[in-house]
Amino acid sequence: MSDDPKAPRRQSVRPTSAGQAAGPRPTRQTTGVTRASTGASSASVSTKGAGKGSGDGKPPKAPWKVWGKRIGIGVVVTGLVLFTAAAIGLFVKYQSLTVPQPDQFALFQSSTVYYSDGVTPMGALGQANREIITYEEMPQSIKDAIVASEDRTFWTNKGVDLMGTARALYKTVIKGEKQGGSTITQQYVERYYSGKTVTDIPGKIEEALMALKVSQEQSKSEVLANYLNTIYFGRGAYGIQAAAQAYYGKDAADLTVSESAMLVGIVPAPSAWDPRNNATKAEERWNHVLDAMVATGALSQEERDAQVFPDVIEYTNDNVYAGPTGYLIREALDEVIATGLYTQEEIETSGLSIITTINKTDQDSVEAAVAAMPSDHSDHLRVAAVTVAADTGAITSMYGGADYLTIQRNAVTQDIAQAGSTFKPFALITALSQGIGLGTQYLANNNMTLDGYDNPVRNFGGVSYGVIDLVKATQNSVNTAFVQLTNDVGPENVMNTAITAGVPADTTDLNANPSIVLGAAAPHPIDMANAYATIASGGVRTEAYMVETVNDATGTPVYQHEVVQNRVFDANVIADTTYAMQQVVKYGSGKTASSLGRDIAGKTGTSNDNKSAWFIGFTPQIVGAVALYQVGDDGSVEQIDTFGGYKQITGSTVPCDIWTAMMGPILDEYPAEAFPARANVGTDRLLEPTASPTPSATPTPEVTTTAPEPSPSDTTTAPTPAPTKTTTAPSPSPSQTTTAPAAAAAGAAGKTITAP
Repeated sequence: MSDDPKAPRRQSVRPTSAGQAAGPRPTRQTTGVTRASTGASSASVSTKGAGKGSGDGKPPKAPWKVWGKRIGIGVVVTGLVLFTAAAIGLFVKYQSLTVPQPDQFALFQSSTVYYSDGVTPMGALGQANREIITYEEMPQSIKDAIVASEDRTFWTNKGVDLMGTARALYKTVIKGEKQGGSTITQQYVERYYSGKTVTDIPGKIEEALMALKVSQEQSKSEVLANYLNTIYFGRGAYGIQAAAQAYYGKDAADLTVSESAMLVGIVPAPSAWDPRNNATKAEERWNHVLDAMVATGALSQEERDAQVFPDVIEYTNDNVYAGPTGYLIREALDEVIATGLYTQEEIETSGLSIITTINKTDQDSVEAAVAAMPSDHSDHLRVAAVTVAADTGAITSMYGGADYLTIQRNAVTQDIAQAGSTFKPFALITALSQGIGLGTQYLANNNMTLDGYDNPVRNFGGVSYGVIDLVKATQNSVNTAFVQLTNDVGPENVMNTAITAGVPADTTDLNANPSIVLGAAAPHPIDMANAYATIASGGVRTEAYMVETVNDATGTPVYQHEVVQNRVFDANVIADTTYAMQQVVKYGSGKTASSLGRDIAGKTGTSNDNKSAWFIGFTPQIVGAVALYQVGDDGSVEQIDTFGGYKQITGSTVPCDIWTAMMGPILDEYPAEAFPARANVGTDRLLEPTASPTPSATPTPEVTTTAPEPSPSDTTTAPTPAPTKTTTAPSPSPSQTTTAPAAAAAGAAGKTITAP
């Protein structure tokens, strides 16, 4: 519209009954006289148009306005009907609800761990420990603490916090986050229905209705007592009485303010925040509860400041974790937690069936073999034994210790032991992958000064072997030959081969220096078993695991392990590696295992100063690893005390004995299977004949810095298989080293010399 007052006004065009446009409306005249209301209407003159007009000069309403009004009325009416129906439905539901008695509560369903057959139980998780006590038997401190921490309006609310319920619905349904009931009454009701957080709208509504019902039919003291008798405090304790015993060894009535505050503080995550598991978090929560008690007036600031964080007693569960089986159950629990599907509390209360890969026959065989070990060993000796399926990585047996309740560290998965010569196959794989054949020769005398070592490198027994090939060097675990091989192929490459096979990159003391081949690294026994499984499977790597399937309380699978196989080494390279390792069992330090009459390959290992001793052997189907080490009172690793009539404990003694004893019954489950034939990959690098010293079979005195690894028979006179085609192997190319590195004194290694 123009702002010019002289501009012509826009005229309104209205349709008439004749369909023509009406002319301009006449200007309305006013007289300025005020009309009086005298009971009769003032006279007015209006001109009525013909047709469908309103008769008062107003235009008819547009159709969309009419229908919009009708729709609006319909929506309002429908909403009222639905609201009324919902209200009636909620009322009927409310009236039909029955408040349960405390002894009717289905508090939980314990979960069961099974052996690999899925039928034979290994043990139960979450066995209840509960004793109901009366409200009067509960100390005032626990009542004040739980109200201050969980529901400060408990004594005045109607059982339901509407804003809190709306917030819980939003977080659980819209955002997908777990959010429990806001009030103590709602939390109490939650535990009746499912024992865990309700996450759907109908469930939240029913929970709120039940909370209202409970608050109408039970007194506040009844609700609080029932709540404190049903809540889970960790350590298998349901209810405050069991919790007081589990954490403090006393009755609930005797709890102090400080002890009550600690118990209430860990309620949201009792196992994770148990002071024995996370003292920092437990104390943080303890402070939170005490501050809340000050805020509610239950404590004065002076009383709060006087509190001292309480000590708790050690927790044991004799029914579940006793003996060697305790390590299996703990490992199963940890693996399920690692999936992210359940917390420990949920596992212990959800009625799960956890089916493991542990074969009962295999496990019994391993435990029997360890039990048959000579008994005159030190009380500080620890034994780790594990078997792993080569093709899948399934752990079929595991001995983590004699009693989990005594030592709560799994020797297989948590402890470490210096690997010794069990690392030599990684150097062999590296060499073969670089085209260095098994027939490659090295001068392998004793006390050789080699690159990377400050001191001369020694062989076990002080033996000088002269010129030998890699097969003989592997068979007799010749240190001087393998150190030279490692320098040729590169220590970093040997380290990468070990990592590729399955040794974790963060393994203690796993470093790229020449000593890597003598086993300075200290892996977990399960890691070495996993790495050797890669060799046993022909170069295909999998990951070791123990939990096969998890079913929920209805039998529905909620987790199934997926085996992932990756070829990481050439099959022919592994065939030659395995061939050399077979000679260890046939003629070398692992000869005891040859009594089983199978195709077996393996390697012994003994660390410097005899602080650890290993034997890892395998068939094409299964790997077994046994490690011994000794831990002093202060937790430090110490030299293994001799026992069983052996002058010293090396990989060829007790570890090989245990391996042979346990694998006999286990191998009976598998058909005999031969390894692939030697593939003769690479080029053999031969040395020219020299006037090297004649190999000596005279051992050096026993007091040495070496970690000797004798075979059951004299290793220097053990028959040596004739090499296949090594004498006719092609000459090395100019780029290949044709002589073993001479004794150039060098640099940067430490004092550890040998670990045969």
